[in-house]
Amino acid sequence: MKGDEGSVLVVDDNEVNRDLLARRLQRQGHVVTVAEDGLQALEMMRSEPFDLVLLDIMMPLMNGYQVLENLKADENLRHIPVIMISAVDDIDSIVRCIELGAEDYLSKPFNPVLLKARISACLEKKRLRDQEQTYLRELAQEKEKSERLLLNILPGPIAQRLKEGEITIADSFAEVTVMFADLVGFTKLSAHLSPAELVELLNEIFSAFDELADRYGLEKIKTIGDAYMVVGGLPRPSDNHAEAIAEMAIDILAAIAKIRTKGGQPLSIRIGIHTGPVEAGVIGTKKFTYDLWGDTVNTASRMESQGVPGGIQVTVATYDRLRDKYVFEERGVISVKGKGDMMTYLLVSRKA
Repeated sequence: MKGDEGSVLVVDDNEVNRDLLARRLQRQGHVVTVAEDGLQALEMMRSEPFDLVLLDIMMPLMNGYQVLENLKADENLRHIPVIMISAVDDIDSIVRCIELGAEDYLSKPFNPVLLKARISACLEKKRLRDQEQTYLRELAQEKEKSERLLLNILPGPIAQRLKEGEITIADSFAEVTVMFADLVGFTKLSAHLSPAELVELLNEIFSAFDELADRYGLEKIKTIGDAYMVVGGLPRPSDNHAEAIAEMAIDILAAIAKIRTKGGQPLSIRIGIHTGPVEAGVIGTKKFTYDLWGDTVNTASRMESQGVPGGIQVTVATYDRLRDKYVFEERGVISVKGKGDMMTYLLVSRKA
């Protein structure tokens, strides 16, 4: 619709009236379609878009009142403005049409100047409504994009709390299981890769890890260089967080075994796991980060950094929760930085 022109449907069972209106509107630049009765008009409106309907009241098969009722009851058509043009000019008829949703009412014989003014006003209102709907759709799309981005950064329940106006988000969890996974010798390997190749390889690896985290209902916390941190048991507490982490760790080893650099070099990874209490919360006001703190996080990190390439090293706390369902090898007591001597185990496989 450009300027004051629009697509107009003229509905009248009188051929002379239809032709008169159609010719007048066409001279004003409108695209005009005609219908002989109400049923035909509704069919046309359901098959093609119109900016305005000029509707007679007294018609066979379906009168103007019935057309209005059907039009306003249809979610897809109710926004089309309707001007009633009828020889019936008593106040009850006018009130009934307005109550049924008509934009305006003109009596036959109509005044051409008044008709043109009323049509222009209705088309402008329709034009403004269409613009409003376009803006609302665009706003909804932008909101959806923003929410998707927020969910890429924060866990769903945490994002919801932020949207609801909660400013400081900090929670304590009595027991979760934290896992760190770090590529072995990746710094040396990356020296032989271009920046694009390096990013492509890390994206392939971490995308595979993300899929596993989703599969087992775990929460990815962050990547740090070539290291990956994930936790089970928060932000929604769960009873099987240790088992879920163990499943992901075993699958990570299988996934890494299938990945090669462009030069065909295999990759190796160290994994460390620990179970215990943590504090968790959102940091930042412009760039949000959901992070964990506490001795459990530090211990899980030490299990990885002082672990075995190609192995999954766990603490006694994690071993005690998993030993009935998984096969372990006792690694023995190792000296852990900041912790002293600790007994550790290597998770080998699921039990048959």
